[in-house]
Amino acid sequence: MNYIQNILKLCHKTNNKLSTALEPILGFKPKKTHYYDRAFTHRSTNKKDEEGNPFNYERLEYVGDAILGAVIAHYLYISILDANEGYLTKMRSKIVSRSHLNKIGKSLNLISLLDSKLDHNKFGDNIHGNLFEALVGAVFLDRGYSTSERFIFDSVIDPHVDLDQLEGKVISYKSLMVEWCQKEKKKIYYDRCQDEGVDEIKHFSVLLKIDGKVIAKARATSRKKAEEKVSQRGYFALQDKIQL
Repeated sequence: MNYIQNILKLCHKTNNKLSTALEPILGFKPKKTHYYDRAFTHRSTNKKDEEGNPFNYERLEYVGDAILGAVIAHYLYISILDANEGYLTKMRSKIVSRSHLNKIGKSLNLISLLDSKLDHNKFGDNIHGNLFEALVGAVFLDRGYSTSERFIFDSVIDPHVDLDQLEGKVISYKSLMVEWCQKEKKKIYYDRCQDEGVDEIKHFSVLLKIDGKVIAKARATSRKKAEEKVSQRGYFALQDKIQL
């Protein structure tokens, strides 16, 4: 019995510590603290709930993604009265883009609250956006939609959304290059080549070819990042011909 009481005291102490750290970020004191515990738990901890189910931030990330999309969609709908569905969708994608959410999560230093058996330096940039989405999910399950909406306005829309600047922001240079090549009836090809770097972390090298001609080359820690990076370089190499 004493053992169980000690465990409960330890959990309560952990909850209080996390709640105290989150209050300045949230602007309120969490009620259902177990949601926030999950929002900052990495799968490497192998934690399980009282029923033996494993948990980590990924399920809350899914919830947060949906709530973010709904709040941003509503904001754009009432802010840009003459925009059609396609335009609103593109603007929403820019606001909730992975790079944008990573920037927000990093500015809040959410990774400092992460419970993980892995060194935090081993994580890529996406961990910052993932944790932010998980936090939004926790806020929704703890306090409901209206509080989630206020939190998103305070942490995303007010400090980070400028509709005029977002107007010309490119979400994906790869999509831009592919669309341009399709429009101009050009053949585009991403050619993976042997990486010659000596980095400890595995890298991928990619050549961007248009009509058989090499336009740019880039390398990154994933194939997707390398393709986006080489597309950006290709865009700037051909920017006089490509129209946004």
